[in-house]
Amino acid sequence: MTDVLIILFDYSGTFAFSVSGALAAAEKKLDLFGALFLGFVTAIGGGTTRDMMIGNTPVSWLQNPVYFYLIVAAVALTFLFTNTILRFPKALFLFDTIGISVFTIIGIQKGLHAGIHPPLAVMMGILTAVMGGIIRDVLCNEIPLIFHREIYATACLAGGVFFVLFVFLNMPESFTALIAAGVIFTIRSLSVRKGWALPRFK
Repeated sequence: MTDVLIILFDYSGTFAFSVSGALAAAEKKLDLFGALFLGFVTAIGGGTTRDMMIGNTPVSWLQNPVYFYLIVAAVALTFLFTNTILRFPKALFLFDTIGISVFTIIGIQKGLHAGIHPPLAVMMGILTAVMGGIIRDVLCNEIPLIFHREIYATACLAGGVFFVLFVFLNMPESFTALIAAGVIFTIRSLSVRKGWALPRFK
């Protein structure tokens, strides 16, 4: 994957998750500090966990101050335009879905570059995508989305398998990354619209 695409994916995912954290704070009627805190943990939770597991320290957001300013800007914009954004009932869903779509691919790509076995790299991508949202939901006293009946991490798994498979078939990595992220977004969106869900224990 080209360096430019990696940066675009990472920054877009960071921005999207920051907005989703701030929107969660708005729904709980938290103050600006609460919104900033939720925005930060949502945006960096997955990447921080990933980097610590693969020994990439200091973690990525501590090496690049752009992440800090990007998160602050995303939360500030959300705080200023909360009423406008909340007119769209699916706003939180949209930004969260964008976040998991791009962070799954980023996590897999970094896992593969660290020499992690491909199936485990896919798991690393899922971890990168969902951990920030789990922290956000727990702090908001909500059941994390990953534990809901609707398809969530499964969409990340499907897109991640697609990405790894086509990388090992020597398909252009940049093109494959865009398509895989689109697969995740599409599966997640359709699962909510169509009511798709995995079987659960009786």
